[in-house]
Amino acid sequence: MFRTVLKSKIHHARVTQTNLDYEGSITIDEALMKKADLLAGEKVEIFNMNNGARFETYCIKGEKNSGIICLNGPAAHLAKVGDIIIIVSYFIVKDKEAHLVKPKIIHLDERNHIKD
Repeated sequence: MFRTVLKSKIHHARVTQTNLDYEGSITIDEALMKKADLLAGEKVEIFNMNNGARFETYCIKGEKNSGIICLNGPAAHLAKVGDIIIIVSYFIVKDKEAHLVKPKIIHLDERNHIKD
């Protein structure tokens, strides 16, 4: 048996930009992606704390240490600058391994800098 479990979480990121005229995705500060173990092109789910929207997209690397969190394309309709979001990714593991998984969770301050 396999389970889908939490792999990575960026908690309380603030949307810094939206770009409707882009193909799609979420641009995330490269340093945050690295710390959260997210890859460019990796599927993520986004939970908007301000309006309850939940949606899927994929990651694009943003400028390192810039704090950028930009929703692109259709996702730009689901948040506005300043909204607080949670970004999560999952992976599929064997049941025996699922109990050993320790997800990478990072908490951000109001400028999208890591608190921990």
